[in-house]
Amino acid sequence: MGRLGGFSYRDVAKKLRLFGFEFHRQASGSHEIWYNSITNKYTTIPNHTGDIPEGTLNAILKQANILPEEFLKVKK
Repeated sequence: MGRLGGFSYRDVAKKLRLFGFEFHRQASGSHEIWYNSITNKYTTIPNHTGDIPEGTLNAILKQANILPEEFLKVKK
């Protein structure tokens, strides 16, 4: 498991809120669209049980324009 491994949906949602993101709308299936009104960025988060795969979390952070180092520094 790499440095972005081991994060559940709840962990990611809590951290994204600290970066100014809010739930925007439900997408297809179990995915959610989150929006940051300050940066005008959207990101899609899968709301599944278990941990979010590292590649998926990396894509979420890229969409949100958050560096992985910044994400890891923020306390839940």
